Formats: sequence, C-alpha cells, structure tokens
Amino acid sequence: MSRQNQRDRLFETYNIRTDLALESHQAVIEHEGPPELPGVQVHTEQEEGITLTRITVENDLGAQMMGKAPGNYSTVEAPGLRVHNRDLQERIAELLAQEIEWFFEQAELEAEDAVLVVGLGNWNATPDALGPKAVENLMVTRHLLEMSPPELRHGLRPISAIAPGVLGLTGIETGEIIMGVVDRIGAKAVICIDALASRSVDRLCSTIQVSDTGIHPGAGVGNRRLAINKETLGIPVIAIGVPTVVHAVTIVSDAMDLIEKGSISSPEGEQMPQRVKFSIDPEAIMGGRRQASNNENYSSQDKRQIIHQVLEPYFGNMIVTPKEIDLLIDEVSDVIAGALNTSFHEGVSYDEVFKYLS
Repeated sequence: MSRQNQRDRLFETYNIRTDLALESHQAVIEHEGPPELPGVQVHTEQEEGITLTRITVENDLGAQMMGKAPGNYSTVEAPGLRVHNRDLQERIAELLAQEIEWFFEQAELEAEDAVLVVGLGNWNATPDALGPKAVENLMVTRHLLEMSPPELRHGLRPISAIAPGVLGLTGIETGEIIMGVVDRIGAKAVICIDALASRSVDRLCSTIQVSDTGIHPGAGVGNRRLAINKETLGIPVIAIGVPTVVHAVTIVSDAMDLIEKGSISSPEGEQMPQRVKFSIDPEAIMGGRRQASNNENYSSQDKRQIIHQVLEPYFGNMIVTPKEIDLLIDEVSDVIAGALNTSFHEGVSYDEVFKYLS
C-alpha cells in the first residue's frame, strides 16, 4: 500500500488528518480498542514537563493500520514550549539532540560525513516558515572545513543548508532541487525540517517529531509533492517536524464525537468533574441517523456526509493556527537549531550553542 493510500485510509476510517505517528497510533487504539497494534512497538519516557515517545512501525501490517510508513518515529511533547520558558527550551533541545544522534547511529553516519539540512516551507506564510527559520540559525561549516587544515576540523561535521522555497515560488519541485544539491555536494544524509498538521490544538508548536521515513512537502495541508526519502535520494533522510496547523475537518469530527458521547473532558488543571454531561440531545443535532446495527454509534459514512455538508463549499480545506504563531515559530525553530548544532558538532559545547542562538 502506498503512503498516499495509507494516509487516505486513516482519514476515511477515523475522519482524522495528522502527520504525527503518535496521534495516528492513539486514534487507532481509541477506535479499535486493542492495547497494542500488531507490527507496532511503542516506548514512552517521561520527565518533568516532557514526554518522549518512540514508535517503531515494523512491517506493512502496522503501516496499514496506522497510515504511516515503516520506520522509526520519536516524538517529544512539552506544553511548556508555548510558555516561553528558556530553561525548558534548552532541556528539550538537549533531549532532541540525543534523539537525532540516535537516528545518525541507525543511519550508520560517520562523524565526518557531510549532511545537508533542508528548511522546507514558504517563508512568506508564517505557519509554514518553520524550516527556513530553523536553517537561519544553523552552524554551517562545509565551506569553512574545506579551507581549514585537518588539525582544526576535529569535532566539526561538514554541514550545508538550503531553504529552497515552494513550487509556487520557484517553479521547481523541492525534491528536484534537493536531488541536484545532494548529487553536487556529495552529502551522505539529508535532514528535512517542515511544518506539520496535527489533530489536536494542544499539540500545536508544543510537539516535535523526528523520523527516518522521509517527508512529503505540503502533505499536511493536502498539497502533496514529490517525496523526499531514501528511495528518491538514495541516502538516509531524517525528517524533523512540528505541528503548526490543525484541519477544520478534524475539529468538527472531534466535536461530533464529543456530542455523540454526551460528555467532554475537563481542561487540565481545572477543579471540576472529569466528565461534564451535555444537556442537549445528540440525536436531534445529528439528524436522528444512527447506524442500523448499533444504536450507540454513528457510521463513518454518516459522519463524513455531515462534515461535508457543514464545511462545504469553502471550508473543507480550512486549517487553523494559533494567533501568536509568529512568536511560537521563532522559539521552536531556535530549539530545533540548537538541537541540530549540538548533534552535528562534538567540538562545540552545549552552552556555546545557545549563546550562539541568543
């Protein structure tokens, strides 16, 4: 099954659009009920304010269920990323650097292998400017190392970086640009940084995903372009993404689920009952249409039809982003750049990295 079909199956089955493997896994568990999925391994670590989840999709069966390609996915969740806590940001960057180094080990990269960093996205659209913003703060060294004696190169990896823009600005597929650059400079691996789509508003700009399955530029907003992965480039591709938008169709679908259940969860930290009952009749709102074989659940077809009626003709592709997205993009791009600089250059101390970003 192709990656496009995998993603479509997730939407058709659960009315969910997300680029996060963690959310895909949670959606399947929530709707299907099993504590574990065949062909999928999940490991979670927690510390104060940060949750790290590693998901490995081992085979095609797991990929089909989750709508994600086989490979490794690491997700760092930290709500504090949105509250401008510099100490927490540095801790997240340190943890993210360790994950990136693990992906380097899996890709069997040597300490002096050249890496190309690609900042995907449109710098003219703030929610899509994560990649170009992160690239601005990278410590690029390829040009310096070529002119330096060997004794001065220790601890520094040859790093190149580009922000190729989008097809609408350049008239060239981003994947084609990267192919040409990789071939010319002899990069041994590519790291792509891109904005993603989430199913949850709570995860916007507070979650960072790292994967070794590559990336499809524009996939998060339904504008799929040429894939950037090991199959197309011939070298390892590590994707780093942060959700900056959520689809309106997902918000409507989640709202319908809450109405159908007749209850909502209390906001975290508030002193109130965990479940609050609605005083409205879900069946009246939903038009009284129930699945014939189950008096408690609406069919997926019914839900898709209602969502279609609510969002058409103009809102079907609507996406939502926080109003303070410009500040959030600046700060999370600093975290990603700091993590990359730390993982790239053993000869540069962690403190020096963040002085460079200040």
